[in-house]
Amino acid sequence: MNEVSRDLVVNSYSKKKQALLDMLPILGELRHAVDMQMELEALVEKENFFRAFQVLSEYLQVLDSYSQLSAIQEMGRGVEAWLARTLQKLDALLLGVCQEFKEERYVTAVDAYALIGDVSGLAEKIQSFFMQEVLSQTHSVLKDIVHEEIANNAQRNRFTYSDLCVQIPESKFRQCLLKTLDVLFRLMCSYHAIMCFHPEKMEDLKKLNNEDDRSYQAHYANEEINDRIREGEFSSCSSQNLEAEPSSEDINRSNDLCDGNMTDNMGSTCLNSQTSLYATDVDTATTSVDSPFNLLRKDATAFVAQTLQRGRKNLWQLTTSRVSVLLSCSAVSSTSTYQFLRNYEDLNVFVLAGEAFCGVEASEFRHRLKIVCENYVAAFHKQNIYALKMVLEKENWVKMPAEALQLINLAGLTGDGAALIAPSGGDSLTRSMLRSKDLSQPVVNAKQKDGFSYWLNVESPFSHKVTSNSQESPTAHILLNGSPDASLSDRNIVDFVNHDRTSAKHNQRNQMNGGVSVLEDEDEDLLADFIDEDSQMPSRISKSLHPKNNAAKLNDEEITAQTGSSLCLLRLMDKYARLMQKLEIVNIEFFKGIFQLFGIFYHFVFEAFGQRDINQSGNLSSRLKIAISKIMQECDQWIRPQHSPTASSSSMNTPFTQMDVMPTIPSSTIYGHAPNTLFGLKERCAAAETISLVARLLHRSRAHLQSMLVQHSTNLVEDFFGLLVDSVPDLVEHIHRTTARMLLHINGYVDKISNAKWEIKELGLEHNGYVDLLLGEYKHYKTMLAHGGISKEVQNALLEYGLEHVAEILIEGLSRVRKCTDEGRVLMSLDLQVLINGLQHFVPVNVKPKLQMVETFIKAYYLPETEYVHWARAHPEYNRTQIVGLVNLVANMKGWKRKTRLEVLERIESST
Repeated sequence: MNEVSRDLVVNSYSKKKQALLDMLPILGELRHAVDMQMELEALVEKENFFRAFQVLSEYLQVLDSYSQLSAIQEMGRGVEAWLARTLQKLDALLLGVCQEFKEERYVTAVDAYALIGDVSGLAEKIQSFFMQEVLSQTHSVLKDIVHEEIANNAQRNRFTYSDLCVQIPESKFRQCLLKTLDVLFRLMCSYHAIMCFHPEKMEDLKKLNNEDDRSYQAHYANEEINDRIREGEFSSCSSQNLEAEPSSEDINRSNDLCDGNMTDNMGSTCLNSQTSLYATDVDTATTSVDSPFNLLRKDATAFVAQTLQRGRKNLWQLTTSRVSVLLSCSAVSSTSTYQFLRNYEDLNVFVLAGEAFCGVEASEFRHRLKIVCENYVAAFHKQNIYALKMVLEKENWVKMPAEALQLINLAGLTGDGAALIAPSGGDSLTRSMLRSKDLSQPVVNAKQKDGFSYWLNVESPFSHKVTSNSQESPTAHILLNGSPDASLSDRNIVDFVNHDRTSAKHNQRNQMNGGVSVLEDEDEDLLADFIDEDSQMPSRISKSLHPKNNAAKLNDEEITAQTGSSLCLLRLMDKYARLMQKLEIVNIEFFKGIFQLFGIFYHFVFEAFGQRDINQSGNLSSRLKIAISKIMQECDQWIRPQHSPTASSSSMNTPFTQMDVMPTIPSSTIYGHAPNTLFGLKERCAAAETISLVARLLHRSRAHLQSMLVQHSTNLVEDFFGLLVDSVPDLVEHIHRTTARMLLHINGYVDKISNAKWEIKELGLEHNGYVDLLLGEYKHYKTMLAHGGISKEVQNALLEYGLEHVAEILIEGLSRVRKCTDEGRVLMSLDLQVLINGLQHFVPVNVKPKLQMVETFIKAYYLPETEYVHWARAHPEYNRTQIVGLVNLVANMKGWKRKTRLEVLERIESST
């Protein structure tokens, strides 16, 4: 019985022992699972996601084998939470790669997603992250910059991107633009780097670097050893020991660390050693070109690259939409010309980079950029129109002194102009693209054969501008007329005369002192001669570093003939011509602006100094009539009197802040001058001379202006020069004729001539008294011209126009004669001959040809009645009233029948 009990006890112990022994493998697996759980956490912390997912697979197998155990079930419930945290960290890693591409981190993400078999999800996430970053980073840029303008913090967080764009002040718009373009450019670079990534290139680079490192280390070690041998520190034996390989005993000792069964040794040392060795095997496998995992990595990166290549247009479209919203800010149109040109330069670089990025032309964004430029040109032009009209209102038509015009340079207008804005830095690629003639097409050169790849090797063209925006060199400011002082503010252009005189004195003093180079190491702000009103930067008057063409300088005659308004006009047109070079996308709008500026100047001169009497419109040449009609057609909104209802409605419809730069012109005045106000002789001649010289300069610039315009704009150029500029001689002639009519006071002699006694029976030896009076008036007219302060050439021209006016008065008076005998007609010829002989003493030209039309009109008295119709057709210089008066006189004195007279007059009327 005792033996049986003892056997039962032994048996029970044996079963317990066996049960315990059976539990040891389970406990070992549990311990293994716990170690793997800890290892998973450690691997995720180290961002070794590839190894973590490998351990996870083994970990799940262990959990699946003992799924009935409660401890295992609890550990299984923690897998989902771990997996969520891991994927979150993996997404954070991937988001960091999108923000700034790094090959190692990208490879880590690719290996992880390739291992879990979700490569398509990886590609979709990358695209989604880039879209998200475009939205978030552009919004953050504006929020960080504009936050000072918004006091309420809670309200600031509720503002959308569009709301922030509306809040941008003009002073901070460029900073917002540069930072926005910079973050977008960096995102495009990161996107393109991921799209073009090839694992084999990274492996080749690593091999090359390793070989270079080993060769450098070996070379360095050999050099150090040789140096020490020469110094006696080592013997030959010791040097040989340095080159000996590790012994097999050392290798076996390291391998024995992990020998044995896991059930016999539950320590973590062996497990960690196995893990590290396994990881080393994986790294070795992945670096093998023919390994399956390496092929898997290559396939994954190729799939991601194809997906990104198909989606890059969507990213570019989103990018341009954000920039377009930013460009809708009102600060774009209200900024200075200097700042707008800098913004346009940066936007053009961004467009070129974007076109290289997406592989197609950015036609929509270029169209949007063109609209922005057109809006700015419209506001800019309206401001200049009002400035020119303001100058014309205050113009006294006095020629400016020559010393005030020595610095005037019209290089932009004549074709020898420097750039409006000096490049603010950047690489050679950016400058070569900006020098491209056709900005609508991407620049193709040797560096751009790989598309956007070259942009990855250069620094962001916007980053250095963001950091140096507030400390830009004063030498990079706008140049409007070849010298820094020419960059006047558009709002203050009325005061440019005083500014020029001050600048001239500064420049002469600077040249006498030898000048100071802006390249020397000195404080430019303290040595500035003036503050540039466009760039708001201290600037200095310095000599040009490049010799200028003489065509850009005004000669002595052109200098002495300029007035304040003509100089204002020339400088504005020169500014427009330079802007045509910079803003080629809207250069046609600037040429239209030149057209309107000159048209307004032309029309003002015509209205102020020409004959405005409707009854005297026959004195205008056909070319002058066409020019005036064209100006009224093109510049009607600027010339037409603005009544208050119209002005108020236009103010409501215009989007520009420059609408109310100056008040509307009352309808009873012409540019501020009363219709009856007359200028003196000197002023009238100065106006005629100055517009003639402006036309001469425009003719000189025709080839240059036409070369900057596209071919389909030829008609506009032809209209401008053919209809306006070429008709300036007609306007000058009309002004001089009007001046002669005004100064030669003989209009009252029409009645004296017509009321003289022409119905005489006998011819005497004396001429009529009006002849002597006419000679006296003409002598006084000549004396007035001689003391009028005008050139001899203009005096002679006005004397000739005076003769023509005398001829007109004689014809008008003779055409009103009611009765005249043949002897009276002879007396008319006698008066004419006496008058010719008298006038010959006052003018240097032959007088008889100038009065030939009077003699022809007198001799027409002797024509037969059948010849008057033909004679009227052959002499269009006589108006209808004069011809009718002649026919009535002849019919009355020669006894024509009433029917005959009416028939002749009817035929003359129909023929003329």
